[in-house]
Amino acid sequence: MLIAIVLISIMNVMIMAVYERIREIGTIAAIGTLPGRILSLFVIEGFCLGVVGAVIGVLAGLAINAVINASKITFNFGQQKGLLLQADIDPANILVISATVVIVSVIASLQPAFKASRMEPIKALRHV
Repeated sequence: MLIAIVLISIMNVMIMAVYERIREIGTIAAIGTLPGRILSLFVIEGFCLGVVGAVIGVLAGLAINAVINASKITFNFGQQKGLLLQADIDPANILVISATVVIVSVIASLQPAFKASRMEPIKALRHV
């Protein structure tokens, strides 16, 4: 589920970034920028979105974890009374999930990046 959400979100952001910058893409293509370079610009942007999203997500998760642990919430479960709710996050899980988010972000940015790199400069410059 995480992969699908990240994939759709990043792909949507990157497609909108391509559509909003059609004239700029046409301009840099017209001055001689190679299609591979245009592709790499959008893939790097997707990578940066993934890294920033992973960092913000990890920080938010750690903050929520700290709040849960600091609030000393107790609950009853069956015959046991007064169990203390404590959340624990494994650092290895943080690394694996963060790496997954970044990799999926790069993969999601490939399709819009290919679209941007294959634009005809003349058609892109005429876009209004």
